[in-house]
Amino acid sequence: MNAPNISNEHNSSMNGGQACPVDGLSLSQRVMEVALLFLRLGLTAFGGPAAHIAMMHDEVVKRRKWLDDEHYLNLLGATQFIPGPNSTEMAIHIGFVRAGWAGLIVGGVCFALPAILIVTALAWAYVRYESLPQIGSILYGVKPVILIIIAQALWLLGRKAVKDTLTAIVGAAVIAFYFMGINEILLLFAGGAVIMFVRNLWRGGNTVKGFVPLLGLSLPAAGTVPFHFSTLFLTFLKIGSVWYGSGYVLLAFLQSDFVDRLGWLSSQQLMDAIAIGQVTPGPLFTTATFIGYVLGGVKGAILATLGIFLPSFFFVAISNPLIPKLRNSRWAGALLDGVTVASLGLMAAVTLQLGRQFLFDVQSLIVAVISFVLLIRYKINTTWLILGAAALGLFSRLWQ
Repeated sequence: MNAPNISNEHNSSMNGGQACPVDGLSLSQRVMEVALLFLRLGLTAFGGPAAHIAMMHDEVVKRRKWLDDEHYLNLLGATQFIPGPNSTEMAIHIGFVRAGWAGLIVGGVCFALPAILIVTALAWAYVRYESLPQIGSILYGVKPVILIIIAQALWLLGRKAVKDTLTAIVGAAVIAFYFMGINEILLLFAGGAVIMFVRNLWRGGNTVKGFVPLLGLSLPAAGTVPFHFSTLFLTFLKIGSVWYGSGYVLLAFLQSDFVDRLGWLSSQQLMDAIAIGQVTPGPLFTTATFIGYVLGGVKGAILATLGIFLPSFFFVAISNPLIPKLRNSRWAGALLDGVTVASLGLMAAVTLQLGRQFLFDVQSLIVAVISFVLLIRYKINTTWLILGAAALGLFSRLWQ
């Protein structure tokens, strides 16, 4: 694939990190454009990463013509090669193209900021009023819907990610090893490495050795670890630095770290956090904001948010000039295929684990089945499904 071909009419070429004002606008005006656009998108971007990316395409390619389709697709492809949330990274990429280094920061911050503030307010209410029956009823109604939404995302993404027998085997192996207690980060990168080396070396008569023994490493013994803000920040920094795949794959990392390893959250609290992330606009990564607040108040929310989002800014900054080379690399493509299918395997394992915990009564099963039919047969927007389930849960409590 050739380097991005942007017409001079709307090219934002970089000169020392600054956008050249080819359209007569100053850098500060371009930064303001980026800020206003992504603040608005951050307030209205419901529906998940695919919907976010479609909305950005409409705004910056069709309406504003900051990019052409080829450049936009190149940036979108680049987000697949780096860890982090794709839609947030697209905002960072677009901000960089439009307004240089200042735009890079402003684009990402403004896209995530509305959701961060909304989630912080909801976390405050959750901590203060969690014991009220109304809050419990709302979350009780939402959890089966969240599981169905995750399962649908898993199915759709899996159909694309499982490209051959090798990727199918790696995905299944990841599920099995996860239930054996193997560290999820090790599984993620082992899956990527296995596919990369098998595809590129096996054909030449070389054998792949050294990866299976690594899978014998297991998680530290489960148990409650004393809470520290530094551990909170570093754990989210780690997740933001290694996470690939759908936003729902985040669930696997949160379950492994905060429920199983650290013992700071219960599975119910984790599902509450995911549910809150679903009913708010913007990136699902703001689930970290919610967890941080529940565990450590405002300071915890800030540290968790910084930890999980900082790697995205770093990876976009270093990867933007390398886009053509990454897209042409057979090794990088194979590594990405392996990491992607491994991340989906983790997602499937945790979905099964949580399904056993939260689909435990007739009402939950009925809500799950109805949600499945509405989502698959009638293509109902996930936001409306979640809001409807929340209202149903609240109504059922008031009716009693």
